[in-house]
Amino acid sequence: MTRPLLEVEALVKQFPLRRGLLRRRAGLVRAVDRVSLAVERGECLALVGESGSGKTTLGRCMIRLIEPTAGAVRFDGEDLLALSGAELRRRRRRFQMIFQDPNGSLDPRQRVGRSVGEPLEIHTSLGRGERQAAVAELLETVGLAPALAARYPHQLSGGQRQRVGIARALATRPELVIADEPISALDVSVRAQILNLLADLRERFGLTLLLIAHDLAVVRQVADRVAVLYMGKLVELAPAAELFERPRHPYTAGLLAAVPRPDPARRGRARPLLGGDPPSLLQPPAGCPFHPRCPSAAARCAVEEPALVHDGAARQVACFFPREGA
Repeated sequence: MTRPLLEVEALVKQFPLRRGLLRRRAGLVRAVDRVSLAVERGECLALVGESGSGKTTLGRCMIRLIEPTAGAVRFDGEDLLALSGAELRRRRRRFQMIFQDPNGSLDPRQRVGRSVGEPLEIHTSLGRGERQAAVAELLETVGLAPALAARYPHQLSGGQRQRVGIARALATRPELVIADEPISALDVSVRAQILNLLADLRERFGLTLLLIAHDLAVVRQVADRVAVLYMGKLVELAPAAELFERPRHPYTAGLLAAVPRPDPARRGRARPLLGGDPPSLLQPPAGCPFHPRCPSAAARCAVEEPALVHDGAARQVACFFPREGA
């Protein structure tokens, strides 16, 4: 049996909340709460959920851009949390991240060629001329003219800046790429272009892709499996086709109900929309964290938290009363 490329086990990330002039700690926010998950080689796994559900924090903890509070992270069987800073830097060529905001992820004082070539300077022994040739090839790979290497980020469009971010992530030929909301900051007209580019690059280079998104329509186009997060907890994990056809967790069903349908007049059973807002992470509800908003909640849900259990061969769900149909 092939070992997963990336595994996290009982991962926790807490942030202290500080208030007042003296910045005294007023509590802890558990942004990621005991998440266990595996990313298989060559797949596209999507992390979805509302804003504040812990998607980005989980993605960054997976590659130690931020340090987890507890739990385990293994990349290709190696414990990333046991590595020293120098050892981790040497491993980073194998996993890279595409950030949500291309305006913020590129240094405005650096030319495009410098930004894309920096990983090559850090992680390879290529000479200056070789790096320049590699940068030109990378820019062409993501659909940009090599001449853009001489420009600054502010001289590019949003879509071009995101392509530069993708080229930089690909510079070290990583095995895993984490794409954090890669199209949410872009105009609608270029979103499909970036999605198609990511799909093409995944096939061309055999990439494993972890896609962080809140737009379920995007996920449906590219993901093999979908992991649904709510208040830092994993509440459903399933193959994408099964999840979209038959969501089992009420929260997943609510997320899908918000996706615009091509034919609003199409008849069929109406899916419930999500009501209310997520509770405060400082004072999470007892029992199932979703029960205050759940149309199927019973007395048990208010006092007992459901475990994430297998629901068939390839699906897991954390719900006492999972839905039977879409």
